[in-house]
Amino acid sequence: MGVSHISSRSEEQPERWSRRGVLAALGVSSAAVLTGCAGAAGAAEGTSGTTAPGAAAASEAGSASAAASASASASAKATAARQPVLTVTPADGTRKAAFTRPVEVTVAHGTLASVRVTGNDGSTLAGSLDDAGTTWTSAAHPYSGTKYTVTAQVSGGATHTSTFTTKAPGATFVGNFTPEAGSTSGVGMPVSLNFTHAVADRAAVQKAITVTAEPAVEVVGHWFSDTRLDFRPETYWAAGTEITLTLRLKDVEGADGVYGVQSKTVTFRIGREQISTVDLSSKEMTVRRDGARTATYPVTGGDSAHTTWSGIMVISERFEQTRMQSSTVGLGDEYDIADVPHAQRLTTSGTFIHGNYWAADSVFGGRNSSHGCVGLHDTKGAGDSSVAGYKFYESSMLGDVVIVKNSGDRTVNPANGLNGWNLSWARWKAGSAI
Repeated sequence: MGVSHISSRSEEQPERWSRRGVLAALGVSSAAVLTGCAGAAGAAEGTSGTTAPGAAAASEAGSASAAASASASASAKATAARQPVLTVTPADGTRKAAFTRPVEVTVAHGTLASVRVTGNDGSTLAGSLDDAGTTWTSAAHPYSGTKYTVTAQVSGGATHTSTFTTKAPGATFVGNFTPEAGSTSGVGMPVSLNFTHAVADRAAVQKAITVTAEPAVEVVGHWFSDTRLDFRPETYWAAGTEITLTLRLKDVEGADGVYGVQSKTVTFRIGREQISTVDLSSKEMTVRRDGARTATYPVTGGDSAHTTWSGIMVISERFEQTRMQSSTVGLGDEYDIADVPHAQRLTTSGTFIHGNYWAADSVFGGRNSSHGCVGLHDTKGAGDSSVAGYKFYESSMLGDVVIVKNSGDRTVNPANGLNGWNLSWARWKAGSAI
């Protein structure tokens, strides 16, 4: 357009010659000669002189074009600089990302409309935006050994997708729990976990485990050792209680470099209440079901050299018949009975309440003659439904309470079996890590 304009002005000039115009034209010619002889210095000096209208227009047009070009370039750069820039941590394509830190999505020159993080295991990581809407952070850490897809949308802009895979933990542990999922137990059954690796960070592990009851009651954990954690209420569970155990141990660091792998929820139920009291002074056991007395059986307990533990004990195993050997409880070769009927374990160390077919009938209710177990009259083969051993076994279940008193021995160690009820509520709560 500048050239066309100059050409138009040139066509009109013959009609407007004047003395002043001639002088101006002569001035231009003189300046052009100077410029030609003097080079750049002469040109610089010539700019201070009068310039013909056509030349001035051309100069102005060139300046305007350059300015427009510079402005367009600056505008393009500014526009590029204002484009949203998205950053995902861990970065796209990471194959061994840490699982001990949250996922973070940030945007510069924009705001985030939505973020979704999904794992190939079907899990989804929830998260939240900061007040500015520029940073999204997951509420929990990603799981180990999992591939994640991050889908983030910028407000008014495109959707960005990236992936990363977390590394697998080097060493792991699990918590083996009692009772079994879906089972029904007696009112004395605690929720007991035994870990496959010693736990150093007890608080972290305990926080990842919850036990709730319906009807609701306060349930507290107690550490017996660095591998055992039990949960119980202040008093026995109410009959009919439904208990839920929630394990969120996956990727919880129980010890240096050792991580949990469980993420599951299980439920079990408490049945009817049955509490049996063994009085080894009178050598008699009284059975109460839901508060009502249902049976009384003559029994025999440990003799003076092998007294029976006293205290509150819980049935933790049941065998219609089992083999009992004195060598397993540190008593040498005093006995080895292959078919002890109706045996129910009360302690880890070997105390049972069981049927006895080898002692005379007069022993039961007459004298304490065992090596520490509580015995009831029974028959060989465990098939006689008329005897005390059979009847008591049939009326019992795992988790039932058996209380022994007047045995002549001290109270059983609460960690010896599922016998934490021998601790006061204050002492029980003192064993919690949280």
